[in-house]
Amino acid sequence: MDSINKLINIFKEFPTVGSRTAGRFVYYLLKLPKEKIDELVSVIQELKSDVHLCKLCFNPFEGDEKLCSICADSQRNKNLLCIVEKEADLLSLEATKKFNGLYFILGGTVATMRKEDLNQLRIGELKKRITGQNFTEIIVALNPTPEGRATSVLVENTIKECALSPAPKITHLAKGIPVGGELEYADEETLESALEGRK
Repeated sequence: MDSINKLINIFKEFPTVGSRTAGRFVYYLLKLPKEKIDELVSVIQELKSDVHLCKLCFNPFEGDEKLCSICADSQRNKNLLCIVEKEADLLSLEATKKFNGLYFILGGTVATMRKEDLNQLRIGELKKRITGQNFTEIIVALNPTPEGRATSVLVENTIKECALSPAPKITHLAKGIPVGGELEYADEETLESALEGRK
C-alpha cells in the first residue's frame, strides 16, 4: 500500500472522518513545507509523551502531578460528581461556568463498543471512585441517545451496587438537551439550562 492510501486509511479511523475528508487531509499535508510536517510530527509525539490521564477523573492533562487542575482545585465542591461519556463533554460543561463539582469520564457508551471493548468502559474505576467518598449528588450527564440511556442504566445500577451510606442523590440533565442530541455540540445556554433543571 502506498503512503497516500496508508495515511488516508489512518485518517478514516478518526471520529466522523470519511474517505473524502481523509483524502483532503492527506493532500493538504502534501502541500505543506517540510518544516510544518516536522512540527506536526513533533507535536503528536509530545501529545503521547507529555499528556497523561488524571488518576481520579481520567481527564487528559500535561504536567508532573497526578491530578488534573479540576480535581486538585480546593475550591471545587467535593460532594458533587458529574459522570460524562468523553473529554469533550467535560469541556462543554466546564465552559458554562455553572458547575463547580468534580467529574468522572466514563470513556464511552455500552452500545458504541464491541463486547471485547467493553473493558474500556471505566465501570470498575467508577466503583473505586465513588466508594468511600461522601458524594451527596451524582449527576449522570450522558447524551440523551439510545446508547446514552442504556449506559445511564448501567451507571445507576453500578452506583446502587456500591451500597453507599448515605446513598447519594442520582440526577440527570433535564430540559434543554434534545433527544438524540449530544452534549459536545450543545451551546452553553442549553447546557446551563440542563444543569440547573436536572432531576
